[in-house]
Amino acid sequence: MNKSGSILAAILLGGLVAGTIDVGAAALINGAPVPVILKFIASGLLGKGARGGGADIAVLGLVLQWAMSLVIAAVFVLASLRLPVLRRNWPVWGLAYGVGIYFVMSYVVMPLSAVGHAPKFVMAGFAMNMAAMLVFGLIVAGCARWRLGKA
Repeated sequence: MNKSGSILAAILLGGLVAGTIDVGAAALINGAPVPVILKFIASGLLGKGARGGGADIAVLGLVLQWAMSLVIAAVFVLASLRLPVLRRNWPVWGLAYGVGIYFVMSYVVMPLSAVGHAPKFVMAGFAMNMAAMLVFGLIVAGCARWRLGKA
């Protein structure tokens, strides 16, 4: 596979795998079925009314989740082309990236979405959601390392 194919593979694998696992983690953390989580994601675009929607709204939520996950993965993968240390020390940088993802999603994306506010801070929720984002960052960084190598 050529370099551009490896870059695309790293983005697709990292984004789709991490994004899919993130939906499952959100379902476990919130004790909610996956379609409810997907409708909540769609509500970021459509507003609170999306939560009462049907399967089409859940599919939209999945598409939005994967789109955001691919963008997040692309940022890391493309940054790692300029800064190979991100791939050489991928566990450390993947965890650091996960912390960044948590704060950007919680305190930038959610307030700017139709949801309109950051999540309420509760220590247990913070810890579980942060753990999910640490796993997300590790998956993205691991896929970058796997598809693009150390340097």
